[in-house]
Amino acid sequence: MGEVILRGGTILTIDAGSSVSHGDVACRDGVLVQVGGSYTPQTDDYQILDATGCVVMPGLVQSHVHMCQTLARGRAENLELLDWLGAVVWPYEAALDRGDVAASARLACLELLTGGTTAVLDMGTVRHTDALFEAARDTGLRATIGKAMMDDPGCPAGLRETTADSLAESARLVRDWHGRDGGRLRYAYAPRFVLSCTDDLLRETARAARAAGVRIHTHASENRREVAEVVRLRGADNVVHLHRLGLSGRDVGLAHCVWLTDAERGILRETGTHLLHCPSSNLKLGSGIAPVPELMAEGVAVSLGADGAPCNNNLDGFLEMRLAALVHKPRCGPRAMPASEVVRMATMGGAAALGLEAEIGSLEVGKRADVIAVELGGAHVVPTADPYAAVVYACRSTDVVNVVVDGRVVVRDRRLLTADRAAIVAEARERAGRVFARMQR
Repeated sequence: MGEVILRGGTILTIDAGSSVSHGDVACRDGVLVQVGGSYTPQTDDYQILDATGCVVMPGLVQSHVHMCQTLARGRAENLELLDWLGAVVWPYEAALDRGDVAASARLACLELLTGGTTAVLDMGTVRHTDALFEAARDTGLRATIGKAMMDDPGCPAGLRETTADSLAESARLVRDWHGRDGGRLRYAYAPRFVLSCTDDLLRETARAARAAGVRIHTHASENRREVAEVVRLRGADNVVHLHRLGLSGRDVGLAHCVWLTDAERGILRETGTHLLHCPSSNLKLGSGIAPVPELMAEGVAVSLGADGAPCNNNLDGFLEMRLAALVHKPRCGPRAMPASEVVRMATMGGAAALGLEAEIGSLEVGKRADVIAVELGGAHVVPTADPYAAVVYACRSTDVVNVVVDGRVVVRDRRLLTADRAAIVAEARERAGRVFARMQR
């Protein structure tokens, strides 16, 4: 891969002191070799990216997305969670063929990478998970991906699988994809949520994931009606039930966690389970707002994700930072969620949720080079007194100029280098039309 130098930017390293420095960020063969100061290339194989007037920072790490859902953008409006799933999202996923999933994933990768997200924790649908991995592989995204697991008798027939088949396909995907491309592609077991999974599947998922050394990724306590159904059918709240079956701990990420009891908060805190905060999705579906400042003060690990296009309409990590910084202030006061802490959630917090905090999430010599340059020269950003505040409150995904993932330049001058943007967009439009026409038959 040679050397890549982002030259002359304002550097947010995301160190413990939220310090700001200036100069060059350089990597060689995918590894950061210098952060700050002036760097002289050590070989003849190098690229220089001009970062003058930019913030140079770790790439955003989104810890909860659904790349398979991108073709359903704008198709599931004005619905709450269980109706949203039953009326639109599950029929949509059941109608997808392998090519549709590939097109949806390529569109998601285009949006994520050009918007400064360099790594994701993704939950697919029940089938065609290889297509998600192939899209991430080809576009250069760092991705931890899992197939959705759904074996409960109440699941729709088009998505329901047997317990044995769900576990066997997950194990096959671990063998085929976990650790590929130098570790850029990884697997996570992804039981969809309590209401879609039998206790046998959840229990065996915990066992199989630990045996394979991979993450566990699911949803919990997103919606009041969902919580009531879990209590009615399982006799316990979401997080309590998952904990009893072994689905808690530092290798587990729970998306949403809007409606938590005191006991559930204690489980998150004591086990180190990660809360994957999705403010846009929780607002759009009318689910509520997770008590993130209080949970963080208690020591709960929190990261950010956009969720999916049908419950958000975009995959913009900058918008998630802005909302995460703002929505809690009316309840907790203007000092809650300072910009530097929100940037940390969107970088190191996400890296920790993926189990990659030793490799990505901050700019430190020896870490993998996942780096973005964000322009500060737009009329909506100038003047810039505090770069952290600029990133959280003023910058947009369209301000991302250059993106490096694992030492490879994948976006240069706002253009994705690894795929044809026009072709991706055209195919997505065409396939989305076909999928929704198929659903009407």
